[in-house]
Amino acid sequence: MPRPSWTLLTPIAAAVALALTWGRSPGGVVLALVALLLMGAVLAAVHHAEVVAHKVGEPFGSLVLAVAVTIIEVGLIVTLMVSTEKDTSTLARDTVFAAVMITLNGIVGLSLLVGALRHHLAIFNPEGTGSALATVITLAVVCLVLPSVTRSEPGPEFTGGQLAFAAIASLVLYGMFVFTQTIRHRDFFLPVHPAGRHGSPMTTPGTGLDHTPVDADADGHADPPTLRATYTSLGLLVLSLVTVVGLAKVESPAIEAGVEALGFPHTAVGVVIALLVLAPETIAATRAAALDRVQVSLNLALGSAMASIGLTIPALAVASIWLEGPLTLGLDSLQIVLLVMTVAVSILTVVPGRAKSLQGGVHLVLLASFLFLTVAP
Repeated sequence: MPRPSWTLLTPIAAAVALALTWGRSPGGVVLALVALLLMGAVLAAVHHAEVVAHKVGEPFGSLVLAVAVTIIEVGLIVTLMVSTEKDTSTLARDTVFAAVMITLNGIVGLSLLVGALRHHLAIFNPEGTGSALATVITLAVVCLVLPSVTRSEPGPEFTGGQLAFAAIASLVLYGMFVFTQTIRHRDFFLPVHPAGRHGSPMTTPGTGLDHTPVDADADGHADPPTLRATYTSLGLLVLSLVTVVGLAKVESPAIEAGVEALGFPHTAVGVVIALLVLAPETIAATRAAALDRVQVSLNLALGSAMASIGLTIPALAVASIWLEGPLTLGLDSLQIVLLVMTVAVSILTVVPGRAKSLQGGVHLVLLASFLFLTVAP
């Protein structure tokens, strides 16, 4: 009888830890254990989302992963906003902007670097990738830049009507992109393998952190999971998402205390959330790039960036009805400069439909600049 995998045990252990620590103030050792279980629950959640994604196939699979990550992100933001007495008006902005920078520079850069080093050039479809990038840019400007220049509300904030417009516009854009990716032009988002490149590995989305793809019918593609395995993963996915949000509430005082102890600005809390949420996506995208499936990597990266804005902002707009205090979404001048640089470089990267390792390195330098200037503005 095979031993239970970590993807089964971790959500259960995290749920037990949540039940034992909820409403209490655990000590340092317990908090360290909770932090490990929190990270494990995030990894497990994305793993089970990948199982479900593999069952439904590409490009729907990338959407399943993006939605799962968004649920985690919104849950962490709202949990931290309601569990502290400190000013959290910019937490949503900082987290969403960090997610955009990590996806467009970190995940994209690492995927291009790995894909180009392993296969000489990273090949992808510029039509599908370009439309995804255009959607991300529009969402970022509407939701994160415009609040800094509107004049109806003092400060980098939307009025209630402006926030409602941004939320509706975000949902419309996201819905239009989903229709394009999954129905109208789905072939633009499938992996591209140039003529003459043989021996492409089995096409399985996901990290495969503890899983070797099974190809029982020897057709060159990893076999989809059984219906039973899919429903099991769906149940464990829901359990993982619940425990992630709950353990984040338990861990939130320690996160903020750690940021303060290091002398970092409060903006770094949003970066910590984004790094935690996007760690599994980074692993999944990197593995896909190593398997010569850079298009899947870019689908994951841009889909996550799009969902981080297009789904998170509307969810926070609704949550702001009950949340106390302002919701500051407008970027400051330094963040806008970094966003403009990222947009310019991303456009130049996507247009040719192929990239050398240099492009990956440029994106990673931009990510390093963002991280350094976040802690030392």
